[in-house]
Amino acid sequence: MSQKTNPLAGQPAPLDLLVNVPRLVSAYYAGQPDPSVPSQRVAFGTSGHRGSSFDNAFNEWHVLAMSQAIADYRRQKGIDGPLFLGIDTHALSTPAFNSAVEVLAANGVELMLSKDDEYTPTPAVSHAILVYNRGRTTGLADGIVITPSHNPPESGGFKYNPPNGGPAGTDITSAVEAAANAFLAAGLKGVKRLPLAQALRASTTHRHDYLNTYVEDLALVLDMDAIRDVAVDLGVDPLGGAGVRYWPAIAERYKLGRLNVLSQEVDPTFRFMSLDWDGRIRMDPSSPDAMHKLIGLRDRFGIAFACDTDHDRHGIVTRSAGLLPPNNYLAVMVDYLFTHRPQWAAHAAVGKTVVSSQMIDRVAARLGRKLYEVPVGFKWFVDGLVDSSLGFGGEESAGATFLRRDGSVWTTDKDGIVPALLSAEIAARTGRDPGERFAELAQALGQPVANRVDAAATVEQKKKLSSLSPQQVLSTELAGEKIQNVLSRAPGNGAAIGGVKVVTENGWFAARPSGTENIYKIYGESFLGAEHLGRILEEAQQLVDKALATG
Repeated sequence: MSQKTNPLAGQPAPLDLLVNVPRLVSAYYAGQPDPSVPSQRVAFGTSGHRGSSFDNAFNEWHVLAMSQAIADYRRQKGIDGPLFLGIDTHALSTPAFNSAVEVLAANGVELMLSKDDEYTPTPAVSHAILVYNRGRTTGLADGIVITPSHNPPESGGFKYNPPNGGPAGTDITSAVEAAANAFLAAGLKGVKRLPLAQALRASTTHRHDYLNTYVEDLALVLDMDAIRDVAVDLGVDPLGGAGVRYWPAIAERYKLGRLNVLSQEVDPTFRFMSLDWDGRIRMDPSSPDAMHKLIGLRDRFGIAFACDTDHDRHGIVTRSAGLLPPNNYLAVMVDYLFTHRPQWAAHAAVGKTVVSSQMIDRVAARLGRKLYEVPVGFKWFVDGLVDSSLGFGGEESAGATFLRRDGSVWTTDKDGIVPALLSAEIAARTGRDPGERFAELAQALGQPVANRVDAAATVEQKKKLSSLSPQQVLSTELAGEKIQNVLSRAPGNGAAIGGVKVVTENGWFAARPSGTENIYKIYGESFLGAEHLGRILEEAQQLVDKALATG
């Protein structure tokens, strides 16, 4: 049932696997998508539009069309404040940034570009939007982040954050997607554009110091004094991502003498990465194979951490436990934060996605906190974070954010930097690292084992899987336990989960198609051991195969 691991996983990338950056960028400008081919159309998944210029899935036409669609959307909705524009270190991000600037400036959008052309993490953009909009009801700001997140070096990505600072909801992305594809079909007729030099000199184009404003505010969300006094050495690897210069600035601003920034290298081939499980380069801080080098330093540092390319995901390595599975650290954060943030409201709930660990449910129940379970996608947490009815929002793929210490909103998009630093606060305030803290939770609440299986799926198969209904699950038992619940909608907000989740007392599985790749995913977890988990996943696979085989 486990994924087939490439023999090169965890090893340095051979030269012949490195992306040819000049060819990639040339394809960005030379390629022309065919809107009649589904894979070449604009398609917003759970985190924006992603693709490679090699496949005609992310090139100049896409970005010009999406930028004009967003400019039109802003006009229709009366969004006339500044637009905060950030990019990561992928090779396609700078060409896409230039294309977006040309269109947005031509549309008279007040642009906020980073000072000194600094790369900009996703959380710094979300933070900037929220800080600007605080107390305003008109002239609201929004943002765009040009990033494919942790995806391979040949990928490009483009996502829109409306004035709430979080990922755009389906109502927005559907409208932008349809408008952008109409522009593609019309050969870009109706897309306004200025030459780049003119766009950068426009009176509506401004510079914003994302780095220092974000770094300065960290003390509002974390106990930076405790982190400064932590009793262990800390290591951080930015993985060549958008936060490379943020980490030295954080260490300097807060006098974190024990924080060691292990690399500030930026290389669009990402040749310094260890290969992921499938033999591809992927900047995924939750992957043991991609994090091979940092795990190897566990004896040197009490805690080490890394973030993905746009710094909205985290990975935590402790001397006691090695690389923590993302779900384990989510549970540790929930347990710590809701007992060490006295100014948070008593009604502030714990947010998790339907495929996150049941350990979070058990921790929330022990804390007496309401659990808010939503479909996959961070957008579902946004409203609760804005009104502080959620203290924490976390998803299984190592994405999380939480409120400021005073109980007000910090970011409404994932923030990899803050959970990474929280690991040091936890160690400083409790005397135990997050690995030790999780061991204590497991002792009290049960030891989970979990796995995720990915399999290739066509667009048609993904559509079938996303419309699975509880009625199609005819079994009354799963891996020897009585089925308690079969869900096609999330308990927290009633929204469709785009698949199905089957729950027993000591285990569960969820099957759903990926929003960004041509695969489907089966998530499973058991509190009765690895053999029980294997049975859960095997029975889940049989159910999915049967569903995909039917008409």
